[in-house]
Amino acid sequence: MRHQPGDPITPFIMPTLDGGDFDLAQLDGRRYLLSFLRFATCPFCNLRVHQLVTRFPELGDDFTIIAIFDASLADLQRHGADHQAPFPILADEGHVWHQAYGIEHSFIGMLKGMFGRLPTMLQGMGKGYIPWPIPWPIHRSLQVMPADFLVDENGIIRVAYYGKDEGDHIPFEEIKAFARS
Repeated sequence: MRHQPGDPITPFIMPTLDGGDFDLAQLDGRRYLLSFLRFATCPFCNLRVHQLVTRFPELGDDFTIIAIFDASLADLQRHGADHQAPFPILADEGHVWHQAYGIEHSFIGMLKGMFGRLPTMLQGMGKGYIPWPIPWPIHRSLQVMPADFLVDENGIIRVAYYGKDEGDHIPFEEIKAFARS
């Protein structure tokens, strides 16, 4: 079931890229972007993380990002360690939290992203984000759509952005405006 603006955030604890645990409760009192991504080798998702890392300083000191991949910790460590992100990158190994947040699957969205965003996909692959191996079950991992949530300091979702295709994310300028408001 989709989360809506005005809904309280669903708390969680998940493993981090560096092997620790991240408890969402530690962000109480802060604004943040909660970004649900696809599998660990997805070129769209890794390019998005790269862009968020690069532009992170524009968001100010009182804002952070949490990036959640639909991946095992081992896959995420193997394919995501180069990001050197100043924010947590988490592994949702059992697809539990993707389901809890109503993250959608779409064959049409997969095709729209693959063909409608071909330059973006090629840009990601040019940076070394090669979509291989694709995790099993293939039909699930390829069809996961991204989603982004802007959460206020009280843990309330202010914006729920469900991607229409595999490369569709909330625009960075909207994140920046929320972070600085």
